[in-house]
Amino acid sequence: MEMEKKKALGWVKLDNAAKIYPAVRRKNWSNVYRQSATLTEEIDKEVLSSAIKVIVKRFPTICARLRKGAFWYYLQELDEMPEIMDEYSYPLTFMSKKEMRRCAFRVIVYKNRIAVEYFHSLTDGTGALVFLKNLVAEYLEQKYGIKIPLEDGIVDRKIAPPAEETEDSFPKYAGNVPMARKESVAWRIKGEAEVGGYLNLTCFKLPVDKVLERAHEYNTTATIFLSAVLMKALSDMQLEKNPERKKQKPVKLLIPINLRSLFESKTLRNFAMYTIPEIDPRNGEYTLDEIIKVIYHKLGTEVTKKHMGAVIAANVKDEKNLFLRLVPLPIKNIVMKAVYDSVGEVTSCLNLSNLGLVKIPDVMKKYITRMDFILGVQSATPNNCGVLSYGDTVYINFIRNIRESDLEKHFYRALKELGIEAVLESNRR
Repeated sequence: MEMEKKKALGWVKLDNAAKIYPAVRRKNWSNVYRQSATLTEEIDKEVLSSAIKVIVKRFPTICARLRKGAFWYYLQELDEMPEIMDEYSYPLTFMSKKEMRRCAFRVIVYKNRIAVEYFHSLTDGTGALVFLKNLVAEYLEQKYGIKIPLEDGIVDRKIAPPAEETEDSFPKYAGNVPMARKESVAWRIKGEAEVGGYLNLTCFKLPVDKVLERAHEYNTTATIFLSAVLMKALSDMQLEKNPERKKQKPVKLLIPINLRSLFESKTLRNFAMYTIPEIDPRNGEYTLDEIIKVIYHKLGTEVTKKHMGAVIAANVKDEKNLFLRLVPLPIKNIVMKAVYDSVGEVTSCLNLSNLGLVKIPDVMKKYITRMDFILGVQSATPNNCGVLSYGDTVYINFIRNIRESDLEKHFYRALKELGIEAVLESNRR
């Protein structure tokens, strides 16, 4: 299905965070993540195609393709509608450069599930969730003739996107003094690589009320609680593989931070930073309560306007560097990839990205039974973890490109010891 042809296709520079992702791609790794909504009835592809046509015009910085310039990559509006794809045998299959040049996101249908997979340069998890909500809302309105109010992230899809949604908020909120970058190397999970790039997905389904009950017993939030349980599982796993504590390495978890509420931004582009709490098992065994306190104080000192502004300033300073700006893109890619490999993924064991409780208008709830968030594995670390809550269930999706499921087993064991029974789903072949 063709979109209306224009004399010149619109384009936009990549935001500050987005610039790293094209540079650090590998032949067998693309930084792509997935969000999905499971509906009560099988998806009508014809109606969904009509809904996509509306959404593409409303979210031009997400519905875009990645193009290569002389000095930087950039996003360009689509000149044709993206095709609706059928599900593969596993999620987040490799997104090639050729595919990204055509369209840097996918809409995938499987029975009654609508999934969208995004190249990370388009947006972060928060922006992507707004996109998915509105795609589903447009589909439901067209399919069932209902009217969905403009609340809980549902926007007017008949108007042009406001400038605040398409801005790069990083330069706007950069602090005056850049933060120094220095992180220790974290313990690394290892295992036998899957053949053919296959990705193992294991979903833990937990009762929201039980998670909140346990979190409140420790006087903390669900995100801090689940992060602490995961760090405890990682620590136990390292101890099992290497009982000699003096030879162990720090256990570190990368937790993305949505900056929109901190800086009152409404951008739908990337606007997240991260914090990396750590424990050092060489000092002895950490209790869950101790790990919770480590994470709590780490977030307390770093999730502030001043600290995050300084971190942003460091990134923006690099972007404004005259030498870096004038260097041709191929050389930039080499430099950025080398920096990423030395100070990027090595600083944590894996990510835990929690989108929190997904809120949607009441009229949509009877049509949507479930929602999921799946991160892709990173280039050098075999595991990752995406979390969200919908209705009365917390969905924790672990993904890995190795055969061993040791991390999932230790996480399950840690939950069980806390009296939280998880229902597991897996695509294990």
